[in-house]
Amino acid sequence: MQDNPYGIALLWQQGDMVSKTVAFLLLLMSVASWTVIARRSYALWQLRRLQQAGREFWHAQSFQAGLSLLQQARPVDGPGNPFFYLADQGQQALAHHSTHRDDLHGHLPLSDWLTANLKGAIDESAEQLQRGLAILASVGSVAPFVGLFGTVWGIYHALVSLGASGQASIDKIAGPVGEALIMTAFGLAVAIPATLAFNAFSRSNKGIVSQLNRFAFQLHAYFITGAAPKATVSHTHTNPMNGAA
Repeated sequence: MQDNPYGIALLWQQGDMVSKTVAFLLLLMSVASWTVIARRSYALWQLRRLQQAGREFWHAQSFQAGLSLLQQARPVDGPGNPFFYLADQGQQALAHHSTHRDDLHGHLPLSDWLTANLKGAIDESAEQLQRGLAILASVGSVAPFVGLFGTVWGIYHALVSLGASGQASIDKIAGPVGEALIMTAFGLAVAIPATLAFNAFSRSNKGIVSQLNRFAFQLHAYFITGAAPKATVSHTHTNPMNGAA
């Protein structure tokens, strides 16, 4: 079988520093995007397992039992449990409001104070979910243009070389130009997985944040109705939901 006189190996050998730099940048983008894809896929897989614990929380016999259930469901080597963090922050906000009534926030209605703290916990969890997505978005939007720049640069040098040699036959043009077009294909090969992964992760994150909002609404109602965990309320202060502690 006759060896192909054109190909990626010949392109690399004949390429100048600019072409090799473009290829190296595309390689770095590909490694970075696939690293993020692997890490975020594992994190989402863990979070889907934690969602079941969030639903089982309300079947516990007490708030502390439900909190322990959420804490036990947290993976050792994976992401934190946003449902546990949300419930724990709500518990701490209630205790803090009850024991610091002389502070400025002590004059706020309990409902507003709980809403602000629960919303802050959701925002922090949402920020954790968004980690790495900026890399995917950047790679998906920049990689095609980086590959296109490599193609334009390669075609320019190929045409200059052909003009200097005075040979403009089709067999002399097809090889260098075709090799330069490979850079565009590399750019698309890097950008397409990053773009698809970004869309998939964004859709999954929206679903998780929606569940956190529903869980926070239920927690807010639970605390306001007076069923707050007694262990978190000081016995020397008035319980703002029950009257006397």
